[in-house]
Amino acid sequence: MTAPATPRTASITRETSESRVELELDLDGRGVSDISTSVPFFDHMLTAFAKHSLTDLRVRATGDTHIDAHHTVEDTSIVLGQAIRQALGDKSGIARYGDALVPLDEALAQAVVDISGRPYLVHTGEPAGFEHHLIGGHFTGSLVRHSFEAISIHGGLTVHVRVVGGRDPHHIAEAEYKAFARAFRQAKALDPFVDGIPSTKGAL
Repeated sequence: MTAPATPRTASITRETSESRVELELDLDGRGVSDISTSVPFFDHMLTAFAKHSLTDLRVRATGDTHIDAHHTVEDTSIVLGQAIRQALGDKSGIARYGDALVPLDEALAQAVVDISGRPYLVHTGEPAGFEHHLIGGHFTGSLVRHSFEAISIHGGLTVHVRVVGGRDPHHIAEAEYKAFARAFRQAKALDPFVDGIPSTKGAL
């Protein structure tokens, strides 16, 4: 991978009446992470995202998890998307597109990422009832899609995530996050054959 002309990093703090999120990100890292969101399963998913996307990621988040994990997961995902967008800069020299098909035991998920500047999420294939399942006793399956929505919207990403198959909700969710990570890793990579911004419009 070509070394970036300037560091592709971001540091963002966001505080509301429902949560406080501090996040630091380096797109050209080695997948080192230090994650604490007060939602253990989400910590696990963000750690997997960092590892498999080769993004260094530090997150400190707290929120009203005595009510629900929803606000903390949503707000952390918003900040992650904002940090991705900020760190990408003008997107000059990036590959732009990424595609990954990732298994986890019986589960299989595919993700396709376009760093397009046009936020869009297509999310399909999770089995019936998945959205109601409590994973780790605290994280509802519906939060997987909601997390991807927030990252896509605030990161300016077009993302397609498709569950091809699976039975265990933990495996399904983890395969989705790992597939997204691997696709994003390809898309954010600096391509030595790309001259400038990879768009006929000249902007992303």
